[in-house]
Parts: sequence; C-alpha cells; structure tokens
Amino acid sequence: MLRWYQARLAARPLLTQAVTTSFLFAVGDVAAQQLVDKKGLEKHDLARTGRMALYGGETVVFGPAAATWFGVLSRHVNLRSPNATILARVACDQGLFAPTFIGVFLSSMAVLEGSSPREKLARNYSDALLTNWMIWPFVQMVNFKLVPLQHRLLFVNVISIGWNCYLSFLNSS
Repeated sequence: MLRWYQARLAARPLLTQAVTTSFLFAVGDVAAQQLVDKKGLEKHDLARTGRMALYGGETVVFGPAAATWFGVLSRHVNLRSPNATILARVACDQGLFAPTFIGVFLSSMAVLEGSSPREKLARNYSDALLTNWMIWPFVQMVNFKLVPLQHRLLFVNVISIGWNCYLSFLNSS
C-alpha cells in the first residue's frame, strides 16, 4: 500500500495529496457523526460529509494549500541549528497557517451551508484556535523532526482524522 502511495505521490504529488486529504476529511466527519453524534447510518448527513471532503481536497483549499505550505517552510525557514529550524517552522505554522486556515475552514463551511461566515467565526473561531494550539504544536514538532517532506501532509492527515472529527462537530454546533 505504501509503495502504491509513493508511486502516485511521485507521479502526481499535488493531486495525490489533495485526494488523500479529501478522503481523510470525510473520514473525520463520518467519525464525528457516527461516534460522537451517534446519528446512525439512516440519519447520516451525506451533504455534511461531502462539504468536509470538498474542503479537504478541492483545488485551492486545505490539501493543496497545506502541501504548498510545507514546501514553503522547507525552502524558506532554515536556521543554523536543526532544532531551531524545527521550532521556527512550528512557530510559523501555528502563528500564520493555523489561524488563517481555521478561519478559512469555518467561513467555507458557512458559505457551503448557506449561513453567515461572520456568525460562525464569532461563535467558533476562538475555541477552535485555542484547541488547535493545545494539540498541533507537538504534532508539528514530530512532523518537522522525523517525517520526510513528501510525507508530511500524509502524517498530518492521519493525525487529522481526530482533529477533523472535532472540527466537524464544532462546525455543526
């Protein structure tokens, strides 16, 4: 399986990362609906799962943006010490990317749902960002220290199953 993924990643990196992200965003929503909300299959909101998948992988949203972001960090955030480089990348990720993309996520979901982005941001942004800062700096330290660049988005996507479950739950509240 990993060999197949590696081949797809080498042949079409952005598409492979976008499709993987889309799929795992959908998995996070299914987990939120079935394990957290306990909706059952008959009451599963397929449109909600579709919105999460769309956000995760389509053209300019999370998958392609995150893949590009990891490349930018790798090329432009390099200090003399490897550990200082890791800390600087985490600081950039959590100070620039996370606040921006939590806002993009909540706004995108509001638009796709036909509700007010301003209201959704006012209601959920602070909680989402503070929760993000309790989890993701540690995940990204491991990611930037141990995971090769071409696998960083996959690593984040696997960890994100739980995070996307949280975001889906928060977004639906």
